[in-house]
Amino acid sequence: MAAAARLSARARPVSRPNPAVAAILVREDRVLARGWTQAGGRPHAEAVALAGREDGGARGETLYVTLEPCAHQSERGPACTDLVIGARPARVVIGQRDPDTRTAGAGIRRLERAGIRVALLEDEVSRAALAPYLTRTALSRPRVTLKLAMSLDGCIALADGSSRWITGEVARAHVHTQRARHDAILVGGGTWRADRPRLDVRQPGLEARSPDRYLLTRGVSPDGVRVINRPEQIAQMEGISSLYVEGGAAVAASLLEADLVDELHLYRSPILIGDGRRAIGGIGLSDLAEAHGRWRLVDTRTLGTDTFSLYWRSR
Repeated sequence: MAAAARLSARARPVSRPNPAVAAILVREDRVLARGWTQAGGRPHAEAVALAGREDGGARGETLYVTLEPCAHQSERGPACTDLVIGARPARVVIGQRDPDTRTAGAGIRRLERAGIRVALLEDEVSRAALAPYLTRTALSRPRVTLKLAMSLDGCIALADGSSRWITGEVARAHVHTQRARHDAILVGGGTWRADRPRLDVRQPGLEARSPDRYLLTRGVSPDGVRVINRPEQIAQMEGISSLYVEGGAAVAASLLEADLVDELHLYRSPILIGDGRRAIGGIGLSDLAEAHGRWRLVDTRTLGTDTFSLYWRSR
């Protein structure tokens, strides 16, 4: 399942509007076929994996899939549950139950009625791989990742606003990779007016995965950039399941105060700035006890001379 979860990253974000899912066919610990959701959402991961077998069958094999196979018919393609039943695997291992009411356990029940053994893991790795889809379904808004690049003393710029560059090349390349994994990117109006950031992906081979661009501002929408006026309006971002937030202490503070941030990506450079601009402004805390227990460290790594830390909001 961990391998399938990593494989599903190839579908982000090009599988939209469908979730990024991956499937692996295994016999006696040998991978026989694999697949992930294709661009535009079809074909689904299971269909791709099964098509990798010469006869389209999987008799006696184990199918690992990060999300419960869909159980509903669609004009865009067949129900994956029917495809799997027709292939006759001995066992299907599922990472997460599909919260879509059109499937929501129906796929599992149909597989079991067909005599196929099913194991539902609901494990951490598949949950992380499907986090944008699960958040959008549960909370009716995109999953929000807030990125902050700062000095050791928590500054994102000099006092005059100069911020190029806080972090080194390796960390900046990592940021572009993260942009490529998200449906949309958001900055504040102040950042836009001061820097006119391109907000695209400039990693070789990933340029086509540049996210949709949004501003949080009360100003007029620039060409090619959409505008929201309040943090809560992220729920109105049609077709967006993952939102990457860069730029602007006020934007960061407003999203944190509204409790709309699901992931923190912190890049720390081994420099001290002193009298600089802080990473975030006030977030409405009145009691220090309210700050504890909110964030869980999920990953940390060294990127060149910088340190990257990933935190998930504990809900």
